[in-house]
Amino acid sequence: MRRYFPILDWASTYDKPTLMSDLLAAMIVTIMLIPQSLAYALLAGLPAEVGLYASIAPLILYAVFGTSRTLAVGPVAVASLMTAAAVGELATQGTPEYLSAAIALAVCSGLMLLIMGLLRLGFVANFLSHPVISGFISASAVLIAVGQLPSILGIRAPGQTLPEILHGIFGNLHSTNGCTLLIGVAATGFLFWSRSRLKGALLRYGIAPVTAGVLVRAAPVAAVALTTLVAYGFGLQAQGVAVVGDIPSGLPVPSLPSLDPALWQAILLPAALISLVGYVETVSVAQTLAAKRRQRIDPDQELVALGVSNIGAGLSGGFPVTGGFSRSVVNFDAGAETPAAGAYTAVGMALATLFLAPLLYHLPKATLAATIIVAVLGLVDLHALRRTWVANRADFAAMAATIALTLLAGVEIGIAAGVGLSILLHLYRTSRPHVAVIGQVPGTEHYRNIKRHRVVTTPDVLALRVDEALYFPNARFLEDTVLGGVAEDKRIRHVVLNCVAVNDVDSSAIESLEAINTRLKDSGVKLHLADVKGPVMDRLRRTHFIDDLTGAVHMTMYDAMLALAPEATKATSALPRIETLRA
Repeated sequence: MRRYFPILDWASTYDKPTLMSDLLAAMIVTIMLIPQSLAYALLAGLPAEVGLYASIAPLILYAVFGTSRTLAVGPVAVASLMTAAAVGELATQGTPEYLSAAIALAVCSGLMLLIMGLLRLGFVANFLSHPVISGFISASAVLIAVGQLPSILGIRAPGQTLPEILHGIFGNLHSTNGCTLLIGVAATGFLFWSRSRLKGALLRYGIAPVTAGVLVRAAPVAAVALTTLVAYGFGLQAQGVAVVGDIPSGLPVPSLPSLDPALWQAILLPAALISLVGYVETVSVAQTLAAKRRQRIDPDQELVALGVSNIGAGLSGGFPVTGGFSRSVVNFDAGAETPAAGAYTAVGMALATLFLAPLLYHLPKATLAATIIVAVLGLVDLHALRRTWVANRADFAAMAATIALTLLAGVEIGIAAGVGLSILLHLYRTSRPHVAVIGQVPGTEHYRNIKRHRVVTTPDVLALRVDEALYFPNARFLEDTVLGGVAEDKRIRHVVLNCVAVNDVDSSAIESLEAINTRLKDSGVKLHLADVKGPVMDRLRRTHFIDDLTGAVHMTMYDAMLALAPEATKATSALPRIETLRA
């Protein structure tokens, strides 16, 4: 029960100091979440109240099923953009069909995550490389920020890609609404200033650090309140300023999503992509914050928790949710001790839905656009491009391709291409593993790469170290490498495969080893193994490979060379040890 209900772990020791810490964190996150939930709902192309609905049930459910003490789930920018891209292909914004499709998308995504969690498939996220996900998030953030410019300008510029949005913006600049532009620029400037300068200014005036932090987090709420009052007082709606309009008060009524088979078939792929991206983001944030407090999370249980949260979001009239980075960091910094802080935040959001919704009728959409722009620009990591270029050119190529496709072709194609590129890169790297010819370091029993160290080799022995698990993509490469090395030097009478880095072997690789053994035997060369790990040896013993092996299996590389070239090995071991050329 504790495995699937982590609440049983921390609820039994819940005390008053923990309660006070969680309540304070919940208050701060609620203040931050109110304008964000409204903004992300509009970003997803949904009515503003849907963002409030998506910030109630998921938070309560995560408190029951989640393993992170400080993760804050709810609507986030990237998932909202992906929702708009997916649902926009199926229905027109503002129609009941659009909302129904978004709700079904949340439930479908939740079911996928839940099934993956129950099957303990959390490792699947490892196939999405960090450069690819970083590039996708950065490109999505740029796409989101540019997509909000029409709301800042007071014009319409529909589109799912960067060229489409920019074409719409430049084609409609002449229709810019001055009042909307003034509000949007002022709100954006205020939010940027409050994020970078407000806390320092408050501290200089003697405000306590905790209070200053709360006031900084409340800056978006202040922007919402002030621009709403301005729009109402000056009647800006009549002057063409777009406002949120009527937001129904009251809590969402639980209901089942549409069960139309055609709809579910159409949302399967988008739901899978949203699930994958949301899970990677959630686990990354949760692990980062848990490490700071020397805590641990269970990635498979996080799949369950995120799945149940999305199902709850859909059944309560919301759209896909995930763990938000900025929101979780605020929750962590505010002192949240347990997931109960998220449940208290849900209570705050429920109260806002009940009592604040009617007050937001005159809230300019430009203010919410400014909130989104300020929030997502922090996700753009341009330094990652340079770091990746320096570290690995193949990773950089995958990252650059993901960014380009996301901006030019849309988020679905971008992330799908990113997933495909991640898997292809993995297969390519493991299909051509690093294989080193090794020799003995004088004065030691160690064997190192002859290209990197000053070592001693034996002419009739070819010693190779394979630095990768042996499986079907690299089986043929291993054959070509071994047989090619033997063909180049007619003096070779023994081949020793050092398997110290081989931690797995599949059927294809065993067949390749058998083929290598047979071909070497035909050419008068014996095959030996050294440093074979237990699990690998167990696999080999289940076949007839060990019985047919022309050479022997040695405990260590030193033992192998001692058996094959005893005089040279003993003499080398007796020499004083020399320093290697480079590490």
